[in-house]
Amino acid sequence: MSTQQPNPTGQPPAADLERADLLETLAKHRGFLRHTVRGLDDEQAARRTTVSELCLGGLIKHVAGVEARWMRFAVGGAEAMRSEPVDWEGQFRMIGDETLESLLHTYEKVSQETDALVATLDLNTSHALPEAPWFEPGARWSVRRVLLHVIAETAQHAGHADIIRESLDGAKTMG
Repeated sequence: MSTQQPNPTGQPPAADLERADLLETLAKHRGFLRHTVRGLDDEQAARRTTVSELCLGGLIKHVAGVEARWMRFAVGGAEAMRSEPVDWEGQFRMIGDETLESLLHTYEKVSQETDALVATLDLNTSHALPEAPWFEPGARWSVRRVLLHVIAETAQHAGHADIIRESLDGAKTMG
């Protein structure tokens, strides 16, 4: 039985609308990123077209890893975020037997887990950030801020992916 008071406007509570807006925005940018790799084979997805280490498959892998780490943080703070090691060297590349299909499958699984988790979390819950030179000492992020960061990270890398894809074969995702 719900303990929420009835809303006289008939609209969902503001927190539900905010949650839906955040997830809709994240889904849009995930879609841009996924769309960028449509029709590619593994060799194309692994090819670097710039001087950076970035490749399209590596971007999918990186964004999935970032989202998973930040959602662990949203649930359990910095310790939970560090519970799985990060391959700082290989996170932007396809290595070993990784395929574009397997990376997209992992990304889809992470996306579904995030969406389900967001439905259960209090957006105001906050945790101290891990110690790192790029975070202010003692700073805290709410679950809301974490989601905004994941959205920004996804959007930024969708833009990188668009540039790489255009360099690869002239295809454009966002323009």
